[in-house]
Amino acid sequence: MANPLKVVIAGCTGRMGHVLLESVFADADLKLHGALDRTGNPQLGRDAGELFGKQASVAITDNLDEALNNADVLVDFTRPEASMQYLAACEKANVKLVIGTTGFSAEEKSIIAKTAENISIVFAPNMSVGVTLLINLVEQAAKVLAEGYDIEVVEMHHRHKVDAPSGTALRLGEAAAHGIGKTLSECAVYAREGVTGEREAGTIGFATLRGGDVVGDHTVVLAGVGERVELTHKASSRATFALGALRAAKFLANKKTGLYDMQDVLGFK
Repeated sequence: MANPLKVVIAGCTGRMGHVLLESVFADADLKLHGALDRTGNPQLGRDAGELFGKQASVAITDNLDEALNNADVLVDFTRPEASMQYLAACEKANVKLVIGTTGFSAEEKSIIAKTAENISIVFAPNMSVGVTLLINLVEQAAKVLAEGYDIEVVEMHHRHKVDAPSGTALRLGEAAAHGIGKTLSECAVYAREGVTGEREAGTIGFATLRGGDVVGDHTVVLAGVGERVELTHKASSRATFALGALRAAKFLANKKTGLYDMQDVLGFK
């Protein structure tokens, strides 16, 4: 890039925010322009590079308008309620947006899609290159094994994750459903308890595990008679999500409007 892309990081003092900051500092094509966090955070006013032994000359702030002024792109891995505020602010300031937040309602997703008519957005539940490949593999496997195979999605995350199933698990479920010619809403089974009866053919089941500090494990099981196929991705570091998100930010550099996902960023579409 001729000039570094001016990046704003939302939720910069959180676990993912720290990794994003570190990744921005390590990339010569990117420049930290703003560092956002919630009102009342004790780190407001501190230099965003302080934790990394750097002088970033960017103070952590809760002032959205200030952080977005003259910025190129905002990277957001926070919570849906905060993300919707960032979405509106980015539209107002004409700033591009990368959304890695999960747990949105159908209405909120519709608002994101509508906003993409005015600014460019990459919206994906998982920014990992490996997971993006896994999504493609799951759809192809489900298409080939559409008859006589049962599909189950199993995911595990750290004890602090607040939404379930994970956004990635749901995206994998959507890919599997598309492979068998259905929509996820018509075939998903999210809970089993008690006397459930036999498994209904053509459904996609979900199992959610929470515990410890697991960054993110996802497995899609396609179980037939006498064999099963398991497609698995395990993330051992949040760096993989950060690197994917920043790759998405660069992808948006020459995009004025439109809604994209990591399939677009990696050229799978």
